[in-house]
Amino acid sequence: MNRPFDTRRFRAMLLKETHQIVRDPSTFLIALVLPLLLLFLFGYGVNLDSSRTRIGIAVQDDSAAAASLAGTFQNSRYFDVVEVGGMKKLRDELIADRIRGIVVIPQDFGRDVARGGGTIQVVTDGSLPNTAAFIAAYSEGVRATWAAARASDAAKLRAPPISVASRFWFNPELASRYFLVPGSIAVVMTMIGSLLTALVIAREWERGTLEALMATPIGMGEFILTKVIPYFVLGLGSMTLCTVLAITIFGVPFRGSPLALLVISSVYLIPSLGQGLLISAGVKNQFVASQVALLTAFLPTMLLSGFLFEISSMPKPIQALTYLVPARYLIPQLQTVFIAGDDWGLFLPNLAILAVFGAVLFAMCVRVTRRRIA
Repeated sequence: MNRPFDTRRFRAMLLKETHQIVRDPSTFLIALVLPLLLLFLFGYGVNLDSSRTRIGIAVQDDSAAAASLAGTFQNSRYFDVVEVGGMKKLRDELIADRIRGIVVIPQDFGRDVARGGGTIQVVTDGSLPNTAAFIAAYSEGVRATWAAARASDAAKLRAPPISVASRFWFNPELASRYFLVPGSIAVVMTMIGSLLTALVIAREWERGTLEALMATPIGMGEFILTKVIPYFVLGLGSMTLCTVLAITIFGVPFRGSPLALLVISSVYLIPSLGQGLLISAGVKNQFVASQVALLTAFLPTMLLSGFLFEISSMPKPIQALTYLVPARYLIPQLQTVFIAGDDWGLFLPNLAILAVFGAVLFAMCVRVTRRRIA
């Protein structure tokens, strides 16, 4: 297949590949229906926002300070106090999962506060570590707010008051869908790029048409390009569809430029398509190729790209492994172009890494294909 590039032959092969895609309904199912399902799943089904948590309060002291603190918890926008009672009843409610935590205001709390101290106890369900950490952190916040207000009322703050004004850039609502929906576009593009192309050459092997192609004067460059270009266009089409839905249906702001999004997506598709073709060249069975694509492309994108889990919170060996996942370099770019705008200082290094990934994967694909055909 080491023949000079012929434009007429290339156009004919490209037309043949396009017709093959159009005639295969499973391709459109993966390219259009599956992205929509994923987008709606992540847009509506996955919610990482903090909401009001149901708790109970055990007030074991009848002082005014204890009643005041209990009232502060009841008025908090982070908690929904559904029970105020004895510890035994609240423990039963926690075990029955009707409440998520218990705030205990102990005996002599008022006396301790008058002396400048005072401690409360927070009991949570450790089987839900995120919820338990949320309750513990916000309980401390409520207690600190109550103590500051009490000290202010009593004119005990001798130092100049210091207030903290929090400001959240780019995502003032702290809405999780603002980063989940752009991240899901990376998952969609991985599916299109790796899964679809993983089936391409394997399908030719299964149907026996690869031997017929080998008998034609087609060159290796023409062969690879005709397998890549239709899926490249399909991937950009799915990205455009997902972007329109993200903006119009999910209300995700788009503060960057369409050109930046096009460049980012195009460069990412190169390693994604290369990975799919490499799998396809090495495996002669479509089922095995799809399984390998899911294991090596889809799952790492979901788990190791920073899409759902913070990379900085992972163990060091796993953090090192994430550098081998191309989606790791795409997701920060997508989230930035959506909610912050164009930042080429961030884009260019990541684009360069993705280009290197693409060059290596395509070189390996050509090498493996030549070896399998020879």
